[in-house]
Amino acid sequence: MVRISGLASGMDIDQMVKDLMKVERMPLDKLKQKKQTLEWQRDDYRSLNTLFFNFRQTLTNMKLTPAYRARSTVSTNDQLLTATASSAAAMSSYTISNVKQLATAATKVNTEKISKGSEKVDINQSLMSQQGKLDGLTWKQGVVETKTIGVTDDNQKEIKLPLDGVKIADTAGINIKVDGKTYKLVTGKTPEELADNEVLFNQTPDYAPDGTQKEATFTFKSIKKGSNVKIDYVADKKIEKTTISDQATGFQLSHGAIVTDSNFSIVINNKTFKLDGNGTDLIEVDASGNPASSLKLGTLDKETGKVTFSDAYKEELKKEAEEKRAAENLGEKDAVSFDVSTTYQQNYTSFKVATSTSQYPNGVEENFFVQGNDSLSKVMTNVNNSNVGVSLFYDSFSDKMTLTRTETGNFSGDETVQEISTSGNFIDNVLKFGGAAETGGTNAKFNINGLDTERTSNTFEMNGVTFTLKKTFDTAESVSIKNDSDKVFDNIKAFVDEYNKLIDTVNKKISEERYRDYGPLTDEQREQLSDKQQEMWEEKAKSGLLKGDTMLSGALTQMRISMYQPVDNANVASAFKQLAAIGIKTTANYLEGGKLEINEAALKKAIEDDPTSVENLFRGTGETSSSKGIVQRLYDDVSTTIDKLNERAGKAYSTNQQFTIGKNLDDVAKKITSFTERLKQIEDRYYRQFSAMETAIQKSNNQMNYLLQQFSSGQ
Repeated sequence: MVRISGLASGMDIDQMVKDLMKVERMPLDKLKQKKQTLEWQRDDYRSLNTLFFNFRQTLTNMKLTPAYRARSTVSTNDQLLTATASSAAAMSSYTISNVKQLATAATKVNTEKISKGSEKVDINQSLMSQQGKLDGLTWKQGVVETKTIGVTDDNQKEIKLPLDGVKIADTAGINIKVDGKTYKLVTGKTPEELADNEVLFNQTPDYAPDGTQKEATFTFKSIKKGSNVKIDYVADKKIEKTTISDQATGFQLSHGAIVTDSNFSIVINNKTFKLDGNGTDLIEVDASGNPASSLKLGTLDKETGKVTFSDAYKEELKKEAEEKRAAENLGEKDAVSFDVSTTYQQNYTSFKVATSTSQYPNGVEENFFVQGNDSLSKVMTNVNNSNVGVSLFYDSFSDKMTLTRTETGNFSGDETVQEISTSGNFIDNVLKFGGAAETGGTNAKFNINGLDTERTSNTFEMNGVTFTLKKTFDTAESVSIKNDSDKVFDNIKAFVDEYNKLIDTVNKKISEERYRDYGPLTDEQREQLSDKQQEMWEEKAKSGLLKGDTMLSGALTQMRISMYQPVDNANVASAFKQLAAIGIKTTANYLEGGKLEINEAALKKAIEDDPTSVENLFRGTGETSSSKGIVQRLYDDVSTTIDKLNERAGKAYSTNQQFTIGKNLDDVAKKITSFTERLKQIEDRYYRQFSAMETAIQKSNNQMNYLLQQFSSGQ
């Protein structure tokens, strides 16, 4: 509405309405203050609820046996034998003697240097570039491919590998892994006959009319939904399709180590290009493979697989782009692209390593593909990161290599059988592991408590005790397992500290001074105070919002009762049925609200004298509150308090209608909205009244002016 502000009356109407509205807004300010107070109370409750929740986590840990069954070990000779013990270990002793041999890892050292001349191989350069330095390195032709296929169905047992018009060249060299686990490729079995680590390969895949394979099928006994199946294989060739723009200067093939023979071809815009006699330049050919024109596409870097266009072909590409724009009615700046199809093979080889490991006790074999543009360093990384469990190492000084199993011990069960076997020209002849002798691969042999036994590792676990053999010895050495009283004491002390922290915080909150003269600041009050003054005011306004809270004080009372009530449990000796009996009592200062203090000597003595009773005093279970241990009782008490606090103040993600204060906040918010609308109506009414007054005064003034004019003209 149009508001007239004192033009006729000369009054400051806006200020008068503002002053009148101050009085009218007082109830609204009180509603906003109430809303702010409720929000502060909610936040205080939630802050305390976090403390209770954290303390419940402490109680959860104290309900578990490790808090009371910490074990220490003592060896008669740490130079020969050490041990550690878990909480599951019984307090006992072990005697180990006659350690005939330690567990060792199987190792093969190759038979001679791998460099055939005086200049040593560079392990960081491609193997093709180092071929002259390596003896007997030959290549196969094909393309090494890797496909990962996800399992999308719980009942899925088959994996279909799309082959895109190519054939699998080496079926014996296929690698299958499911979520990193190696599977053995088999044929001639039914799916029901498969072992858990076997996969059935369909050797008669579906063929396309041109004789190429559409797909290959791999069948598992079972496979989980969400698993990833990784398949490494060799295709007879690669038909790689891509697109280039008319501004392209070349393109990159996905593989390197390209075979530069007559099988290599590139088709762009219905023109076919092949390598000339020198194996690097690409020329246009006809259907018979003979040169079709003088047009040179460019060059091929056979090691990297990069094709670089010649200047002449770049111009040809632009010309063809203009023709395509004209034919398709495209604008001069419209992008034009061309399909590219490249058919090629790469140089590769492969080798196999087999061994037995703790994960694959019946043996595991893995086939490793080596591409011509791979370095020896990459080959070593691939072997070392595989599931076969060996480490391949090259020493530049001696120019020799070693294969060492990453685990000690003999897993085949026969020490006359080699733990590591290799096959393939690359590893046996190029890297010189053919006929290499194997050392190590032995079990640790010893006597424990009169029993002759073996272990594949020098560190082994028995009845919760982990032993480590360091040397061979023929003497009898002992390991004693005892209760670690200091550790148990520290755990109980940490629990008491957390309890005291909770008690102290809650007590301070419910006894905090309430400053009733300091309510939440109104907008007008904030304008009159500095930032520091506002901060000091709000500190007092927030104080004491939970003063005398019966829910919180009741929670503390119940926790104190749970602490002091005797534990009537058969697993607790009569002398240890209360905390006071083990040196934990309430502090003498009543103002501390029931905080606990520990008599260190008394508690440690109780832990030493009867650790079982101490444990059950805290974590004992029972049907009734009196039979439950103190920690069990407190857990119940704290859980009840958390539920009550959630009901009153909610959680961070709760909606207002899910807790009491939230409902109150919604009610206040509705009142604020309603009252704000009412104030707007009152303000509009005031302005209407003053506008009417202004109009009346203006009309009166006009009449007076008219009369004055008449009187003046009559004279």
